[in-house]
Amino acid sequence: MKLGFIGTGKITSAVVTGICSSNISYKKIIISHRNKSIAQSLKKKFKKISISKDNQEIVNTCDWIFLSVTPTVGEKIIKDLKFRSSQIIISFISTITLAQLKKAVKVKAKIVRAIPLPPISLKKGPVPICPPNKKVKDFFNKIGTTVEIKNEKSSINFWSTSGMMAPFYELLRVITDWLVKRGVKRNDAQKYITSLFLALSEDAVVNSKKDLKYLVKESQTPKGLNEQGVKELTKAGFYKSLEKTLNSIHKRLNK
Repeated sequence: MKLGFIGTGKITSAVVTGICSSNISYKKIIISHRNKSIAQSLKKKFKKISISKDNQEIVNTCDWIFLSVTPTVGEKIIKDLKFRSSQIIISFISTITLAQLKKAVKVKAKIVRAIPLPPISLKKGPVPICPPNKKVKDFFNKIGTTVEIKNEKSSINFWSTSGMMAPFYELLRVITDWLVKRGVKRNDAQKYITSLFLALSEDAVVNSKKDLKYLVKESQTPKGLNEQGVKELTKAGFYKSLEKTLNSIHKRLNK
């Protein structure tokens, strides 16, 4: 099986890194030269990677095609590419729907939308796919945790929450900087904060079958620091603002 990536940004880099460090069986990975530094870095790091200067060559050569470009670029280039009905096309493009993809691709190939996130490079994290597809599910289960979604409108909800990655890192940065301003060395501050939030996330995963209200409650004590933290952030509208932002992102994706 030959895998082709059209678009060579951070998500392509993360997915390719995850694939190359997994037990997925493939003959070759062909990536576009769109981002030369990332493409060259991946080629240097992994043996079975080659760089193509032509997107059509990638489509002609590969069995699975991953579309990993921005929506603007996708709208321009996909319609001019000549796909085969025997191919599986996996789109990472957030705002181009299945109907739009089918119209642009023209042939009756299997088309799946997927939402891989950067931690996939570590073979971690969820990968929502729509519509369900056994081959694609098995593929992503080897580098993450596949979540199958039957309804494309429902998948937009997952796309929306993926917009919380940078805000999460910004939260870590703000807390880290707060420690640094109080005399803690940056390396120590970052090590402490990232380790703390990793542990909290892992604890949440272990308890993921329970309502998350349980963790909110269990992490507080009467008149304790965490109770103060939740109360003051709630009063300041922090969580309402978070929900408002999610609604705004969802509205953008639902156009």
